Amino acid sequence: MKLKVKDVNLSTGGPLIVVLNKEDSSKMDLHALDRVKIKKDEKYIVAVVNICENKGIRSGEIGLFEEVFDKLGVKENELVDVSIEKKPDSISYIKKKLDRQELSSEEINAIIKDVVDNTISEVELGFFVSACYTHGLSMNETVALTNAIVNNGAQLKLDRNIILDKHGTGGTPGNRTTMIVVPIIAAAGVCIPKTSSRAITSAAGTADVFEVFANVSFSTDKIKEIVEKTNGCIVWCGAMDLASADDKIIKMEHPLSLDPEGILLSSIMAKKKAVNATHVLIDIAYGPGAKIESVKRANRLRKMFYKLGKKLGIKMEVIMTDGTQPIGNGIGPSLEARDVLYVLMNDVRAPKDLKEKSIHIAGLMLKMVGKGNQETAREILESGKAYEKFKEIIKEQEGNPDIKPEDIKIGQYSYMVKAKKNGVVKRIDNKALVRIARIAGAPFDKEAGIYLNVHKGDKVKEGDVLLTVYSKNSKRLNYTLDVFNKVKIIEIE
Repeated sequence: MKLKVKDVNLSTGGPLIVVLNKEDSSKMDLHALDRVKIKKDEKYIVAVVNICENKGIRSGEIGLFEEVFDKLGVKENELVDVSIEKKPDSISYIKKKLDRQELSSEEINAIIKDVVDNTISEVELGFFVSACYTHGLSMNETVALTNAIVNNGAQLKLDRNIILDKHGTGGTPGNRTTMIVVPIIAAAGVCIPKTSSRAITSAAGTADVFEVFANVSFSTDKIKEIVEKTNGCIVWCGAMDLASADDKIIKMEHPLSLDPEGILLSSIMAKKKAVNATHVLIDIAYGPGAKIESVKRANRLRKMFYKLGKKLGIKMEVIMTDGTQPIGNGIGPSLEARDVLYVLMNDVRAPKDLKEKSIHIAGLMLKMVGKGNQETAREILESGKAYEKFKEIIKEQEGNPDIKPEDIKIGQYSYMVKAKKNGVVKRIDNKALVRIARIAGAPFDKEAGIYLNVHKGDKVKEGDVLLTVYSKNSKRLNYTLDVFNKVKIIEIE
């Protein structure tokens, strides 16, 4: 059937979608989520069908999303040939997983290849994530999923025998150890190409914070150049094709907060394998308010990381840390960036917990590769060598290496929350803090966030400042009051 192209002025951000009039779809016996082949001259693509029930797309027209326009290179009102195409085999494999059957490595690879090629819809990918959540993934499936994500994306290939990497499972506000660990490791002469994420539900991701200092979006070739000069980098993984399927899977997990363990393991380890890491440290922060709340689940994940690392040929160190309260004082990109500088510059305002956790992690990583221990890490940090390396990385990533904490702007509107009685801080609600920081504007407003003056165990007096909220927008700041009125964020006894 020949149909006239119409631009629907919409983008999916990935999947290839077209819209057919109900009358034309009926003639071709097509239903929503069926496939059609669209051909113009020698070019063709296969796309997912949506059905238009109103007059938006008339009979004789085919509505194209922007991704389809780009792939085909057609113009509006041009005629294209449209024919029925069978659904990809990966759909049957997703159904197989829904039926509780174990998938082979070939079947999992087919699913991930179609995810990367945008030939399956978000609905279909959502079913795959749901099946993994409901029925779980075996270790063989987890290994296959990890390899499939890596093999269907770009890889960073460096001429190094030892490549270190780290990852935190998340959920702990202000936990910016990566930005201190990377310059310590790099200053010790060990390669550490760190690809980091942006915030999805948190107040800031490592990439959001480092963006306060420098650019985080580079091509794989440019990252290689940066690492060859400095031994390290802190870049946004979403700007590259490294483990690109992973970002699409995470997008499907987010609406219902699904977090299948097999996908979590594969997601983390695929990013490590994509940079060809030889040694990896995983920090599992656990406890009420953290992403991993129970010690039982934390221990299970710890064992699974070791098993998966062994099967992937990566040497692992997995630690379990306290995730029941924020690390450092800042929550939000600019405030967290200040904390990082305070630590690297050995400033008296440096949060002790952030400094000590960073030294602990860096020391373990150096020990893994026979390059030192925690004393080595402390000497590199306190001597200023890590700070000099940090400035070197900033310069190579097109930032200002001479930036000082005072140069980093924070929101002009603020208010302080004070203690209403004397006592000891017994609990801090991580989730409520993150919610407030996001309402204030973080992470998109880098100047928004919270500065926390207390941690668990601290003694306070009535009238002491517990925290300060910052925003560039006075209305946003006022919205946060609703949360303060409904939730006990800091408990004092």
